[in-house]
Amino acid sequence: MKYMLLINSGAIDANGGAAECGVEDWMIYDKAVQDAGIYVSGESLADLVTATTVRVGADGERAVTDGPFAETREVLGGFYVIDVPDLDAALDWAARCPGARGSGSVVVRPVADFGA
Repeated sequence: MKYMLLINSGAIDANGGAAECGVEDWMIYDKAVQDAGIYVSGESLADLVTATTVRVGADGERAVTDGPFAETREVLGGFYVIDVPDLDAALDWAARCPGARGSGSVVVRPVADFGA
């Protein structure tokens, strides 16, 4: 079953990365996911200041604003999609993710399978 791991960072370093882990930590995790044969896809997102939000009102009018302006201190920094047998396995991989450390978190969501 496919799961998306949404990686949120609560603290950002001077370079815009997660403050509690370094590039080496991500390289090790990325290799482990790929070596385990569960990697489907994954990306790191560009800096939050490049984000744009689109909302469409009841009248069909589009409103575009800079940034997400979410009511949270966490910032979505990237994601992995993994293919594992069950939720327990997905939770184990989420706990190993460097983004889950310190002020960060990893949200685990099943990917909908409309073909099933």
